[in-house]
Amino acid sequence: MRVAIVGASGAVGQEFLRVLAERNFPMDDLVLFGSERSAGRKYSFKGKDYEVKLLQHNDDFKGIDVAFVSAGGGTSKDYAETITKYGAVMIDNSSAFRMENDVPLVVPEVNAEDALNRPRGIIANPNCTTIMMVVVLQPLEKLSHIKRIHIASYQSASGAGAAAMAELQQQYEEIVDNKPVTVKKFPHQLAYNVIPQIDVFTDNGYTKEEMKMFNETRKIMHSDVKCSAMCVRVSSLRAHSESVWIETERPISVEEAQKAIASAQGVTLEDDPKNLVYPMPLDTAGKDDVYVGRVRKDLADENGLTFWLSGDQIRKGAALNAVQIAEYLIKVGNIK
Repeated sequence: MRVAIVGASGAVGQEFLRVLAERNFPMDDLVLFGSERSAGRKYSFKGKDYEVKLLQHNDDFKGIDVAFVSAGGGTSKDYAETITKYGAVMIDNSSAFRMENDVPLVVPEVNAEDALNRPRGIIANPNCTTIMMVVVLQPLEKLSHIKRIHIASYQSASGAGAAAMAELQQQYEEIVDNKPVTVKKFPHQLAYNVIPQIDVFTDNGYTKEEMKMFNETRKIMHSDVKCSAMCVRVSSLRAHSESVWIETERPISVEEAQKAIASAQGVTLEDDPKNLVYPMPLDTAGKDDVYVGRVRKDLADENGLTFWLSGDQIRKGAALNAVQIAEYLIKVGNIK
């Protein structure tokens, strides 16, 4: 088993290394790829140093079984044929292929089997907020079909990458030191602020991030559900949170929902508001599960439920989900 990581120097690329090591992913060789800026850097994996190779249109992917790609949509589109031409399974973390009909969009807890049908050799990793939401929605969908979703996300700096996390920390230091605040990675200052915009706006007034949640949720869950999202950048460093309202075909009790959530794969119920117990990004950062709390009836909809979730955007929202896809393919004998 030979594994490649494309975009090894980025926040998600580095998380791939940690997740693969922690889960003892079965591999015999590891190859790291990056841009001209990161080529030549060395990273340690299980006690051995690996040097980042320059990503090029050549035969470097010959013999690679799985390529985890997190280098941006443009790079994914440009190099997809190079990566897959010798049979490597490309698990892509960008938005480049998510809505392509011949590319499966996979969250293993929800639709793992979709990964088996990949005519182009590509599997798309969904948007981070979508991944975390559908992991929680799936056990509720089994109780009663979900017709509508309303969601407000609270997305940390980590969603914009390692440089964005560094910029947020830098902004706080600059404010304390009474210096001009650096603003490069976000449309406005993020420190001591929230920004009701993630990605660019589309013609309907929703951002691309919000439209991803609408479209990707339907594709992953094979559902006609309608999802209206408001995605907001907040000044937490790592781990995203979401307030979610759902309307189901029949009423679901709080107790039913809590039981289903608690028994679901990849989800932890943390719901004891009387003792101030609910998920927070400060606690969920660095953890694999999506944590859920504040499950209650929606006072505005007799068939409605609302809940709060929090999870690590870089782990389950990106690297971990991709690794779980590869683990599933290995388990069912779809790759070596």
